[in-house]
Amino acid sequence: QVQLVESGGGLVQAGGALRLSCVGSGSTFSLYDMSWYRQAPGKQRELVAVISTRGNTNYADSVKGRFTISRDDVKNTVYLQMNSLSPEDTAVYYCKGRDVNARYYWGKGTLVTVSS
Repeated sequence: QVQLVESGGGLVQAGGALRLSCVGSGSTFSLYDMSWYRQAPGKQRELVAVISTRGNTNYADSVKGRFTISRDDVKNTVYLQMNSLSPEDTAVYYCKGRDVNARYYWGKGTLVTVSS
């Protein structure tokens, strides 16, 4: 199974940008579909972006055109580039991996706070 560790969160002003990273270890990273989720205070966790093992991507409507998911299987890392951030993007961001047997693995999250 893969272990996932997120980083890159922090405090940023509205309109700013952040890049989140999620590093995987303990398994063959390239075999996992990877995704980013987020959970805002008092809200359910929601899907932000997905990237397949083949590099196909999909995004939540709320982040299309602002966020970009990418992966580097040599570095065992998936990224989330977040631009034009707004206070509504404030949340804990989680990385999730899905293996070929449809088992899921989660990181512990990284906090993104966007000030107005």
